[in-house]
Amino acid sequence: MTKRFFMAVFAVCMVALSSLADDKYAEASFEVKSHDFGTIKEANGPVSCTFEFTNTGNKPLLIIDATASCGCTRPEYPTKPIKPGKKGKIKVTYSPIGRPGAFKKTVKIKTNGKERTTTLRIEGTVIPKK
Repeated sequence: MTKRFFMAVFAVCMVALSSLADDKYAEASFEVKSHDFGTIKEANGPVSCTFEFTNTGNKPLLIIDATASCGCTRPEYPTKPIKPGKKGKIKVTYSPIGRPGAFKKTVKIKTNGKERTTTLRIEGTVIPKK
C-alpha cells in the first residue's frame, strides 16, 4: 500500500507540474485603461467611451465578467472568445443624471487571462441642470 500511495502522489505531482509548464495563456492587453470625460452636462444624459484591447496571448481570451463600482456605470463586453491576435472592445456608459460634481468610477474586468483582473477607470465633472 505504501508503494501505491507514493506512486499516486508522484503521478499527481507530475500532472500538476506539467500543467504549470503549459505556456499557453490568454492575455488582454489594453491600449488605455482610463478615460477622462472632462466636463459634461447632466442635461445631455449618458456618456460612453470604449476601451480597446488585444489578446496578446496564444489561447482564446474569455471575458468572464465586468463589474462597475456603482449602478450609474454600465459596462458592455464581448461574450464570445477573442482569438489570439484579435481585438475586442469594452464599452462603458456613465449616467450623470442626479450626480452633479466630480466623479471617479472603476470597472473590474475578470478574464481567463494571465492577469485575471484588470481595472478600467473613468472620471469627469458633471455640470448640474439649471
